[in-house]
Amino acid sequence: MIDRTPLAHRVDAALDPDPRRVVFRLFLPGEETREGQSRVGAVVERVLALPDDEVAECAAQLRADFWTHHETVARAVEQNAFLVAAHVADPQEISADRRLVLGAALTAGYAVEGAALCNPSAVRHPDQSGLAPGQARVALSVRGIGEGHVSSIEFVSAVVGPGARWTFEPRAAPALAGTVLDAPWRREHLRALLEDAGRIDDLAYNVLALLPDPFSGADLEAALAGVHAHLLAQPDADETLAVLRRLVASVYDVTFPPDVQISQQVLMPHAAEESHGMEDARFVRFTDDDGTVEYRATYTAYDGRAIAPRLLTSPDLRHFSAGRLAGPAALNKGMALFPRRIAGRYWAMSRSDGESNCVASSTDGIVWGEPETLQAPVEAWELVQIGNCGPPIETDRGWLVLTHGVGPMRTYSIGAILLDLDDPGRVVGRLRTPLLETREDERYGYVPHVLYSCGGLVHDGLLWIPYGASDQRVRVAWLVLDDLLERMVADHESAAR
Repeated sequence: MIDRTPLAHRVDAALDPDPRRVVFRLFLPGEETREGQSRVGAVVERVLALPDDEVAECAAQLRADFWTHHETVARAVEQNAFLVAAHVADPQEISADRRLVLGAALTAGYAVEGAALCNPSAVRHPDQSGLAPGQARVALSVRGIGEGHVSSIEFVSAVVGPGARWTFEPRAAPALAGTVLDAPWRREHLRALLEDAGRIDDLAYNVLALLPDPFSGADLEAALAGVHAHLLAQPDADETLAVLRRLVASVYDVTFPPDVQISQQVLMPHAAEESHGMEDARFVRFTDDDGTVEYRATYTAYDGRAIAPRLLTSPDLRHFSAGRLAGPAALNKGMALFPRRIAGRYWAMSRSDGESNCVASSTDGIVWGEPETLQAPVEAWELVQIGNCGPPIETDRGWLVLTHGVGPMRTYSIGAILLDLDDPGRVVGRLRTPLLETREDERYGYVPHVLYSCGGLVHDGLLWIPYGASDQRVRVAWLVLDDLLERMVADHESAAR
């Protein structure tokens, strides 16, 4: 008989979307339409034609309306004015006020969580200062959803303990998008992605042979200049060139100033493949064999048509590197990384077939091999599909993997499985019933009937699960870890009989 005694307990801590969390970004009128015909030139002409007194009045109003509320506005406006300087015959001749109006005409505010806030992932915060005994500080990534269903990655901090206490720390303002920088590539990484894309042809082989290792975007252009003309004249050459340039441009770094708090940081879409959103980051605090610690996260990029599994790495949750994952296991949503190597290899949960929990390994953490199916949908609450709810958590009984099941009426619930510590391809425990299901007050929101997490953590014997409720808001639950492990092993043994 299945034990249905509730294990999880909710706390009052809550995080709701805040439309005041606005970042300012470049706005090019016309390019947001399907035709993509820019009207920037016409806007610049209108700004240049304004009388000086109207320019001064407009600039004063802009400073009064925006500068006092958002200290980052002036920087964004100045940068955007610089980006369109080519439309101005002599940029040095225009006044500071006119430059301000020009930049502001090409700047738009974007409420990063104007539509919803959901799908948190929890890790131990790099800063553990100022805490009382029994407390720990937690860093959470959250998915902010704004205009056009575009998702970005935000951060918030919380204090857990002593005991069953969870307190979200105040979120600082203003929200700030990081500074994006070019990043180096490894040649074998590019080769693996070209294989995934089916673009390993003679042109690609020649380009790879000409590239140094590591290489930059400038190195790619130099290699292309050295390719023989007859290869560039091949029927599929333009498509291969486009794929090469798009892939190489998809790797970048993001950095935030040292005086910016983690709750101000926003990772906005930058690469073409994430133009319509960066979804469901699953963060893990990864410890390498030599004791080195860094934060890693998988996330799903969406360009409006297709998805791409991607990787974030960071030493401190302030400086980030972003790039594409490759290989057979990196072809769908929902990868989640183990927090350490096992037998010298990197491991990850995967859902390559779109409906089952799988596991895969890698020699470098970038190119992932063939996935091995661990768990297929069986129970009534997971009939449509299953997947993970964040990185595996190491316990003395095995790797605890929070899962999600999608059942009738596209209702999401959270469950769990337990994997062998030395052989993560072997299931040693599982729950037959959901660990968490939506309550009446959680069933409606941006996407109704969804309860979803991107990662929990253990502190002082309690498993904490922050979760998104109906893809609208963030809530938190806890349970005694040992009680869960006992239930999982018992359920697994009962099903085996």
